Amino acid sequence: MTPAARPSASPVAGLADAYARELFGRREDPVRDFAGQAAAVAAACHDMAIRFHRGGKLVAFGTGSASTDAQHVAVEFVHPVIVGKRALPAISLTSDIATVTGVAAHSGLTGVFCHQLRYLAAPADIALGISADGNCAAVLAGLLTARELGMLTIGLVGGDGGAVASGHVVDHLLVARSRDPRVVKELQVTAYHVLWELVHVFFEQPGVLSPGVVA
Repeated sequence: MTPAARPSASPVAGLADAYARELFGRREDPVRDFAGQAAAVAAACHDMAIRFHRGGKLVAFGTGSASTDAQHVAVEFVHPVIVGKRALPAISLTSDIATVTGVAAHSGLTGVFCHQLRYLAAPADIALGISADGNCAAVLAGLLTARELGMLTIGLVGGDGGAVASGHVVDHLLVARSRDPRVVKELQVTAYHVLWELVHVFFEQPGVLSPGVVA
Protein backbone atom coordinates (compact mmCIF):
# COMPACT_ATOMS: atom_id res chain seq x y z
CA MET A 1 0.00 0.00 0.00
CA THR A 2 1.39 3.35 -0.99
CA PRO A 3 1.42 6.26 1.50
CA ALA A 4 -1.33 7.99 -0.50
CA ALA A 5 -3.58 4.96 -0.07
CA ARG A 6 -3.25 4.70 3.69
CA PRO A 7 -6.50 5.19 5.58
CA SER A 8 -6.89 8.37 7.61
CA ALA A 9 -6.49 8.28 11.36
CA SER A 10 -9.43 6.58 13.04
CA PRO A 11 -11.85 8.54 15.26
CA VAL A 12 -10.68 6.38 18.19
CA ALA A 13 -7.06 7.43 17.67
CA GLY A 14 -8.10 11.08 17.50
CA LEU A 15 -10.11 10.77 20.70
CA ALA A 16 -7.19 9.08 22.48
CA ASP A 17 -4.82 11.81 21.34
CA ALA A 18 -7.14 14.55 22.62
CA TYR A 19 -7.60 12.79 25.93
CA ALA A 20 -3.84 12.29 26.35
CA ARG A 21 -3.28 16.00 25.73
CA GLU A 22 -5.93 16.83 28.33
CA LEU A 23 -4.28 14.56 30.88
CA PHE A 24 -0.91 16.23 30.40
CA GLY A 25 -2.53 19.65 30.44
CA ARG A 26 -4.19 18.86 33.78
CA ARG A 27 -0.73 18.64 35.31
CA GLU A 28 0.70 21.88 33.95
CA ASP A 29 -0.78 24.36 36.44
CA PRO A 30 0.00 22.26 39.56
CA VAL A 31 3.59 21.81 38.39
CA ARG A 32 3.99 25.54 37.78
CA ASP A 33 2.45 26.29 41.17
CA PHE A 34 4.82 23.92 42.91
CA ALA A 35 7.79 25.39 41.07
CA GLY A 36 6.61 28.74 42.43
CA GLN A 37 7.26 27.38 45.92
CA ALA A 38 10.99 27.13 45.20
CA ALA A 39 11.91 29.54 48.01
CA ALA A 40 9.92 27.49 50.53
CA VAL A 41 11.55 24.28 49.30
CA ALA A 42 15.02 25.84 49.55
CA ALA A 43 14.35 27.06 53.09
CA ALA A 44 13.16 23.61 54.15
CA CYS A 45 16.22 21.94 52.63
CA HIS A 46 18.60 24.38 54.28
CA ASP A 47 17.07 23.68 57.70
CA MET A 48 17.17 19.94 56.98
CA ALA A 49 20.84 20.12 56.04
CA ILE A 50 21.63 21.95 59.29
CA ARG A 51 19.84 19.27 61.31
CA PHE A 52 21.68 16.49 59.49
CA HIS A 53 24.98 18.29 60.03
CA ARG A 54 24.27 18.48 63.76
CA GLY A 55 23.64 14.75 63.97
CA GLY A 56 19.90 14.62 63.43
CA LYS A 57 17.99 12.12 61.32
CA LEU A 58 14.96 12.27 59.06
CA VAL A 59 11.78 10.60 60.35
CA ALA A 60 9.12 10.19 57.64
CA PHE A 61 5.55 9.00 58.00
CA GLY A 62 2.18 8.80 56.26
CA THR A 63 -0.76 6.43 55.89
CA GLY A 64 -2.03 4.48 52.91
CA SER A 65 -0.05 5.18 49.77
CA ALA A 66 1.83 7.90 51.65
CA SER A 67 3.25 5.16 53.88
CA THR A 68 5.19 3.82 50.91
CA ASP A 69 6.31 7.35 50.10
CA ALA A 70 7.72 7.59 53.62
CA GLN A 71 9.69 4.41 52.99
CA HIS A 72 10.83 5.73 49.61
CA VAL A 73 12.07 8.97 51.20
CA ALA A 74 14.00 7.06 53.86
CA VAL A 75 15.84 4.83 51.41
CA GLU A 76 16.67 7.82 49.18
CA PHE A 77 18.61 9.38 52.04
CA VAL A 78 20.10 6.21 53.55
CA HIS A 79 21.09 4.61 50.25
CA PRO A 80 21.49 7.29 47.56
CA VAL A 81 20.98 6.05 44.02
CA ILE A 82 23.59 8.50 42.75
CA VAL A 83 27.07 7.12 43.34
CA GLY A 84 29.26 9.37 45.46
CA LYS A 85 26.45 11.16 47.26
CA ARG A 86 26.57 11.13 51.04
CA ALA A 87 24.25 8.74 52.88
CA LEU A 88 22.22 10.47 55.58
CA PRO A 89 20.28 8.87 58.47
CA ALA A 90 16.56 8.42 57.86
CA ILE A 91 13.81 6.09 59.01
CA SER A 92 10.20 5.49 58.03
CA LEU A 93 7.73 4.98 60.86
CA THR A 94 5.58 2.87 58.56
CA SER A 95 8.17 0.14 58.06
CA ASP A 96 7.63 -1.56 61.43
CA ILE A 97 4.32 -3.32 60.83
CA ALA A 98 4.32 -5.00 64.24
CA THR A 99 4.59 -1.68 66.08
CA VAL A 100 2.12 0.12 63.80
CA THR A 101 -0.55 -2.55 64.10
CA GLY A 102 0.12 -3.12 67.79
CA VAL A 103 -0.28 0.56 68.70
CA ALA A 104 -3.29 0.90 66.37
CA ALA A 105 -5.02 -2.09 67.94
CA HIS A 106 -4.45 -0.76 71.44
CA SER A 107 -4.84 3.00 71.03
CA GLY A 108 -6.21 3.61 67.54
CA LEU A 109 -4.56 4.56 64.28
CA THR A 110 -4.39 8.28 65.04
CA GLY A 111 -1.71 7.80 67.67
CA VAL A 112 0.64 5.39 65.90
CA PHE A 113 3.17 8.00 64.81
CA CYS A 114 2.95 9.93 68.08
CA HIS A 115 3.92 6.81 70.02
CA GLN A 116 6.87 6.00 67.79
CA LEU A 117 8.14 9.58 67.74
CA ARG A 118 8.18 9.77 71.52
CA TYR A 119 10.44 6.72 71.75
CA LEU A 120 12.47 6.87 68.54
CA ALA A 121 12.98 10.56 67.78
CA ALA A 122 15.04 13.33 69.35
CA PRO A 123 14.79 17.14 69.28
CA ALA A 124 17.61 17.34 66.74
CA ASP A 125 15.65 15.26 64.21
CA ILE A 126 13.45 16.15 61.24
CA ALA A 127 9.80 15.07 60.96
CA LEU A 128 8.38 14.76 57.44
CA GLY A 129 4.63 14.12 57.42
CA ILE A 130 3.10 13.17 54.07
CA SER A 131 -0.62 13.42 53.29
CA ALA A 132 -2.53 13.57 50.00
CA ASP A 133 -4.98 16.17 51.32
CA GLY A 134 -3.45 17.43 54.57
CA ASN A 135 -6.31 15.98 56.60
CA CYS A 136 -4.85 12.67 57.76
CA ALA A 137 -5.44 12.59 61.53
CA ALA A 138 -2.44 10.35 62.18
CA VAL A 139 -0.08 12.60 60.20
CA LEU A 140 -1.45 15.74 61.85
CA ALA A 141 -1.06 14.23 65.31
CA GLY A 142 2.44 13.05 64.46
CA LEU A 143 3.50 16.50 63.33
CA LEU A 144 2.07 18.07 66.48
CA THR A 145 3.99 15.57 68.63
CA ALA A 146 7.17 16.23 66.64
CA ARG A 147 6.76 19.93 67.21
CA GLU A 148 6.32 19.37 70.95
CA LEU A 149 9.57 17.38 70.93
CA GLY A 150 11.43 20.27 69.29
CA MET A 151 11.93 18.53 65.95
CA LEU A 152 12.07 20.38 62.64
CA THR A 153 8.63 19.78 61.09
CA ILE A 154 7.84 19.60 57.38
CA GLY A 155 4.41 18.94 55.90
CA LEU A 156 4.24 17.57 52.36
CA VAL A 157 0.54 17.76 51.54
CA GLY A 158 -1.88 18.09 48.66
CA GLY A 159 -5.12 19.84 47.76
CA ASP A 160 -5.46 23.07 49.69
CA GLY A 161 -3.24 21.82 52.50
CA GLY A 162 -6.11 20.74 54.72
CA ALA A 163 -5.78 20.71 58.50
CA VAL A 164 -1.99 20.66 58.36
CA ALA A 165 -1.99 24.00 56.55
CA SER A 166 -4.86 25.65 58.40
CA GLY A 167 -3.51 24.59 61.80
CA HIS A 168 -0.07 26.13 61.16
CA VAL A 169 1.55 23.08 62.78
CA VAL A 170 4.74 22.84 60.71
CA ASP A 171 7.90 24.85 60.24
CA HIS A 172 7.79 24.28 56.48
CA LEU A 173 4.69 23.58 54.39
CA LEU A 174 4.92 22.28 50.82
CA VAL A 175 1.61 21.96 48.99
CA ALA A 176 0.90 20.04 45.79
CA ARG A 177 -2.18 22.04 44.81
CA SER A 178 -4.48 19.76 42.84
CA ARG A 179 -7.84 18.12 43.43
CA ASP A 180 -6.66 15.03 41.57
CA PRO A 181 -4.96 12.62 44.02
CA ARG A 182 -2.93 11.11 41.17
CA VAL A 183 -1.45 14.50 40.31
CA VAL A 184 -0.78 15.16 44.01
CA LYS A 185 1.08 11.86 44.25
CA GLU A 186 3.21 12.66 41.21
CA LEU A 187 4.13 16.07 42.57
CA GLN A 188 4.94 14.69 46.01
CA VAL A 189 7.37 12.17 44.54
CA THR A 190 9.05 14.99 42.64
CA ALA A 191 9.05 17.07 45.82
CA TYR A 192 10.96 14.64 47.96
CA HIS A 193 13.42 13.95 45.18
CA VAL A 194 14.06 17.71 45.09
CA LEU A 195 14.38 17.76 48.90
CA TRP A 196 17.03 15.05 48.71
CA GLU A 197 18.95 16.76 45.93
CA LEU A 198 18.93 20.23 47.44
CA VAL A 199 19.98 19.00 50.88
CA HIS A 200 23.08 17.61 49.19
CA VAL A 201 23.66 20.89 47.37
CA PHE A 202 23.84 22.64 50.75
CA PHE A 203 26.29 20.05 52.04
CA GLU A 204 28.51 20.61 49.02
CA GLN A 205 28.82 24.38 49.51
CA PRO A 206 31.68 25.34 51.88
CA GLY A 207 30.61 27.52 54.77
CA VAL A 208 26.85 27.28 54.17
CA LEU A 209 26.18 25.06 57.18
CA SER A 210 29.31 25.92 59.14
CA PRO A 211 32.89 26.77 58.15
CA GLY A 212 34.64 24.03 56.23
CA VAL A 213 31.72 21.63 55.83
CA VAL A 214 31.93 19.85 52.51
CA ALA A 215 30.62 16.33 51.81
